[in-house]
Amino acid sequence: MPMDLLAVIERNMPGFSKGQKLIGRFITQHYDKAAFMTAAKLGDTVGVSESTVVRFATEVGFEGYPQLQKNLQEIIRNRLTTVQRMDIINEQIAGSDVLTRVLALDSEKIRRTMEEADRNAFDQAVEAIVGAREVYILGIRSSSMLASFLAFYFNQIFPHVRCVNSNSTSETFEQMFRIGEEDIFIAISFPRYSQRTLKAARYAKSRGAKVIALTDSTSAPLAQAADILLLARSEMASFVDSLVAPLSVINALIVAVGLKKKEEISRTYSTLESIWEEYQVYEKTEGAGGNP
Repeated sequence: MPMDLLAVIERNMPGFSKGQKLIGRFITQHYDKAAFMTAAKLGDTVGVSESTVVRFATEVGFEGYPQLQKNLQEIIRNRLTTVQRMDIINEQIAGSDVLTRVLALDSEKIRRTMEEADRNAFDQAVEAIVGAREVYILGIRSSSMLASFLAFYFNQIFPHVRCVNSNSTSETFEQMFRIGEEDIFIAISFPRYSQRTLKAARYAKSRGAKVIALTDSTSAPLAQAADILLLARSEMASFVDSLVAPLSVINALIVAVGLKKKEEISRTYSTLESIWEEYQVYEKTEGAGGNP
């Protein structure tokens, strides 16, 4: 679990120097703004040098200022409402070319996800999925689209894939009550985190199923219930959850699993192509080809 930075600052405030107290008070009162300030900008705002800000970060237990900033951003994800987060992001984007800015932010999320990815966890997830008797997938609210996308392709690879319907808590558990030790439960959850997804993951774990979690942080509630943890960046762009990085991780999962099940996929699509041809499912365009 990450450090409770605000509590650490309050606890150590009496022993701080004058400059450190200025930084500490600003962070505790305006952590939503401080989270996106450079060390130089924070120093200018409170009237101290950049080096003083960097030393403050080490004083409260971090290796450097970037780690402190990351901790503040975790606090924002967990504490702020959608409206509050939207106001922060809107300040960053306001007055800029929105298309360019949003695409740049999304590209940065993919880059950071790739740099921080745990390759061993990813490989373990692939092996667990390939060896499972049945695959259960759950995502709620905006994460439901990710779950549906993953289930769509897994259904073309495996005979037993269940995308759990999330209309109500009772319906979720009614679809999961047969889950067992030979099964996999893939839970997808991003801020604001769904309690229902967490409860379902805990239930799956209690039944002996292996839980694969796709979320944004090791401090996310779902991470604590996971046997295998996959992380992807998902900071908001205005009121919209940015799910490009999670979708890229899901794409990678589908491709990696597909490489393990090449023969099954070949048979599946050979059969489907015959069905599509016989029942004229798709409009034929000269020179076009490929799967849907």
